Amino acid sequence: MIELKNINKELSKHELYEQLFVHIQAVTHGESNLIANLSNICALLKEEMNWFWVGFYLVEGEELVLGPFQGPIACTRIKKGKGVCGTSWEQKKTIVVSDVNQFEGHIACSSISQSEIVLPIINVEGKCIGVLDVDSEYLNTFDEEDQIGLEKIMNHIVSLF
Repeated sequence: MIELKNINKELSKHELYEQLFVHIQAVTHGESNLIANLSNICALLKEEMNWFWVGFYLVEGEELVLGPFQGPIACTRIKKGKGVCGTSWEQKKTIVVSDVNQFEGHIACSSISQSEIVLPIINVEGKCIGVLDVDSEYLNTFDEEDQIGLEKIMNHIVSLF
């Protein structure tokens, strides 16, 4: 088992994401099991970023189905185009929501969640095969720096499928 040092929380957000990327590459290197890899990625993101909820939803037929996650229990299935996750899947784009109460059709798996970022997992054929969903208990948590950092991580994640 690989053991990583905690990332210095005094780093800039950009530097923090660079370190996260290195750690994610390290924990997934040589491991072929998708669930193990996604689980460790969730743990790293949750632990190092101290977010409320981090998890993957994977496309199964016409629904997103809950995959590996860290945090309180979550919605198990989400229809295409529904909520932030279903919308990200449908539009194949990252969605940053500063205040989930202002997102029409938001699915409240937890009333504690106040802001959210969802990133699609797009395979080499251009098909969305899942999403990474990150929730914060604070408003306005996610910004362009988070989007850039997480999209770089998503480019690595798609290589794990």
